[in-house]
Amino acid sequence: MSSLQLKRVTAHERMPVRLQGVAAIVNRIVEEYGYDKSMLIQVLLRLQKSFGWLPMEMLLEVSKQMEVPLSQVYQIATFYKAFSLTPRGRHLVRVCMGTACKVRGATNILDKIQRTIKIERDQTTPDGRFTLETINCAGCCALGPVITVDGEYHGNVKTHNVEKILEQYR
Repeated sequence: MSSLQLKRVTAHERMPVRLQGVAAIVNRIVEEYGYDKSMLIQVLLRLQKSFGWLPMEMLLEVSKQMEVPLSQVYQIATFYKAFSLTPRGRHLVRVCMGTACKVRGATNILDKIQRTIKIERDQTTPDGRFTLETINCAGCCALGPVITVDGEYHGNVKTHNVEKILEQYR
């Protein structure tokens, strides 16, 4: 594998360290999109998928290579839930907090998850296993309350099911 090839890395490899070769990696992706400023979101999505998060060094390099103001790159990276400016765990747990899920107990589900994995919303467990987030709507209101783990939907969740669901993701 050449030093410019992208690979999926583990949570521990994603921890905040000075990224070596970030300019070359960003350049490869930006070049694939023809340095087209309208493809900024696509470039960031590719980087997010490859690294699991978008460190500031990477945002600076994207800004420089695409000739887009850093403020614009940062605005996009913080606006969309698909992007993270901090390392995420191996498993991304999201709890739907939409109205239908909330009235069916989503708040209790969130509390149970927080107690089970011993972190608060928008945090990652110290072992890098889980990151916990909330979303406004999972788009399947009839199944509420809903949680997703790595994009896999779990509907009609009860507090007594939480530990069993999370145990599946070692």
